[in-house]
Parts: sequence; structure tokens; C-alpha cells
Amino acid sequence: MLDDSSLTPQTIAAGAPTAPAPLIDPFQRAISYLRISVTDRCDLRCAYCMSEHMEFLPKRDLLTLEELDRLCGVFIARGVRKLRITGGEPLVRRDIMHLFRRLSRHLDSGALEELTLTTNGTQLTRYADELASLGVRRINVSLDTLDPQKFREITRRGDLKVVLDGIAAARAAGMKVKINAVALRDVNADEIPDMIAWAHGLGMDMTLIEVMPLGEIEADRTDQFLPLSVARQRLETRYTLTPLPDRTGGPARYVRVEETGGKLGFITPLTHNFCESCNRVRLTCTGQLYMCLGQEDSADLRAVLRASQDDAVLAQAVVEAITRKPKGHDFVIERQRPAAVPRHMSVTGG
Repeated sequence: MLDDSSLTPQTIAAGAPTAPAPLIDPFQRAISYLRISVTDRCDLRCAYCMSEHMEFLPKRDLLTLEELDRLCGVFIARGVRKLRITGGEPLVRRDIMHLFRRLSRHLDSGALEELTLTTNGTQLTRYADELASLGVRRINVSLDTLDPQKFREITRRGDLKVVLDGIAAARAAGMKVKINAVALRDVNADEIPDMIAWAHGLGMDMTLIEVMPLGEIEADRTDQFLPLSVARQRLETRYTLTPLPDRTGGPARYVRVEETGGKLGFITPLTHNFCESCNRVRLTCTGQLYMCLGQEDSADLRAVLRASQDDAVLAQAVVEAITRKPKGHDFVIERQRPAAVPRHMSVTGG
């Protein structure tokens, strides 16, 4: 792919190929980040994320790994520089490392700046070394408590030691680990300061996330919701939080915790809309492209992909979808049903 600096009048006159235009949404935001859910399945059942008795998609509805690879290539050709593999739990997808091996070629060529994933950590002891060898330099691990009993209650089945061993394996393999914790009122609110001290003590950054109203679950999310403005006030009774200018194009606002020296992020979809700098879109395991996590509008790329082998046709479908990207989400938590967005978080990736 040629960059703009190579497009001299001489090369244009000579008929040299030009780079495809980057993906720009209606609000002049460049789309450089694609999150890909490779499966809706998970080996945990976190109470804020999904129903205890989930009905998962039949495997025939999922894109093949080869189809996912093709779609990612189309996005990379149009300026996407970061891919995050998500789920469900991405590492439970059969032969998932085949996809990582295929995508790593874009790191080798320089077309892709980062290949990463978000995981619950249960499979990391098995895959950490290979992920690191394929160019995965950092990962996010979802972990909401360091209490084994509480962990089992939140996840409905998980073993905390398995996850902690996975985190240790990832760090030993040389990957940078960031801990993502959902702030849950009356569940882990009192534990957050100690989790920060633990994470920072191991050289891991941490991000706190507000509960999002995605999908129907047994619990009422108003009983789970802890505004991070409240959590931050509580943290400031123990820690000195210094705002940082760090912006990744993502939703987090960052502070440095002076007492630990580590970085702490706040993702606040409900108490502070983070959409003004959104640079991302999400692809589901069935090929639905969601331009916004908090909106239902999507584009069916699976139908286009399977109808034509011409990547130009697929690229045009992507470009048209981006023209529908909204300015922001409509998340609201109310004591009523249905959920603000009916699909579960596991459909579009955590």
C-alpha cells in the first residue's frame, strides 16, 4: 500500500496505484480500530454480562476463521491499524490460533500496528506463549474480584486460581497485562482499592468500567450499577489521583495513582459520554458490523462476503456502513425492561 508521500504528480500521471481512502464517519472521525468477536460462547457466566442459561448461536451461523481473516484484511486495507479479538471468550473458539497466525502477517508487513485481545484469562496458561510469539504484545484480562468465593459467585462457575495462573503465564511470556474490572455496587465496591494496589504492584494497569445495559439478565442492573464518579470519590480518600493526558482514541480517561505509580482508567458510558473521539467499530462472529456498541443499527457483511469473492464489493459495503455511524450511544440504566440494547455483551465483544 502506498502512503500519501509517494503520490507525486509523476507517479499519478504514470498510472501508479493509489492507496484506498481511509474510513471516515459522518463526524469526521477516522476509523482505525476494529474489535472482532470470534464467538458468542464463554466458559464463564458473569452475572452482569449474560443469563445463566444462555442459548448460544449454532456453529453454522458463525463466520469461518478464513472469512474472519478476509474481512480483517479488507479493514486493514482501508486504514484500520488495531485489531482486538474478543468474544464471548475468544480463546474457547476451536482452532483460534489459526486466526492469530494468519493475522500476524499484517504485523510483519507493518500494515497493522497492534493485534491484541480481551480475555477472561481461563485459557492463558495454554496459549500465552504462542500469542506472544505471534506478536501479541499486550492483552486485557477481565477480572472483577480477588476473592475466590466472590469470583465463583460473579462468574457462576469460575476458579480464580486458573485466571491468576493465566495472568502469570501471560506476564512470563512478555505480554503487558491490563486488568478490566466492572464496578458492581454491593459486590466489589469495597475491594477496588486493594485490587488497584495488587495490579499496580505487579506492573499492570487497571481500568474500571460501569455496568452497561446490554441484554436481558436475571438481575436488575440498577441494583448492580455503581457510578464511577462515586467510586472515584471513595478512591480519593486513600489515593492521590493525578489526571493524565493519555488518550488512546478509546473510551477511558486515565489518572496516575501517586501512591502506587500505576495508571488507572475510568470507562463511564453512563455518567460521562465518551463518544466524541470514538475511532472503532465492532464485528460480530456472524458478520454483523455494529458502528456503535450502544446502538442497534448494523450491516450484514456475511451476506456480502458470501455472495462475492471480490474484496472491492466487500470494501464498498464497509464504506457504506461507516456512513451510518452515529455520533454517540443511547445507554441509559432504568429500573425497567427490556434492556437498553437487547443483545448481550458477549455478542459484540466485551
